[in-house]
Amino acid sequence: MNIDNNCVVTLHYNLSDEHDKLIYTSEKDEALSYLHGWGELIDGLEKALTGKTAGDKFEVTINPEDGYGEEDPDLVQVMPMETFNGVEIHEGMELQGEDPEGDFRLLRIIKITGDDVTINMNHALAGKILKFSVHIESVRAATETEIAHGHAHIDGDSHH
Repeated sequence: MNIDNNCVVTLHYNLSDEHDKLIYTSEKDEALSYLHGWGELIDGLEKALTGKTAGDKFEVTINPEDGYGEEDPDLVQVMPMETFNGVEIHEGMELQGEDPEGDFRLLRIIKITGDDVTINMNHALAGKILKFSVHIESVRAATETEIAHGHAHIDGDSHH
């Protein structure tokens, strides 16, 4: 079966940056299963998977516009230390916060200078060229329940 919308795809992958530095590998974890065509993956990876089948192995390089987007300079901000309500923070720390539109997103503390805290609310992979090495384990038609819920159910898990 070739990968198309409403297929459940199970795969393993390695993700590297443009300098071939490994960012993540699924080899130590369970394989990733997702419902194709529902926006669960970045666009570039989903497009590369379309038409492939179980057993296929391939590599794809994805530019920021088909990945996590370009870095938005408006999402890098300096905030006063008191904003953090006495929470002990340090550079490199990740916290969940609200962006200007009131949406929750992960923010990274990139610099602390006195009482000024510079945060970055961009996705950690925004602006980066990504290299994926993919091995497709299985492809199957999604069930009606999975389509109704908009995601894959693994091992009989139907509560999500």
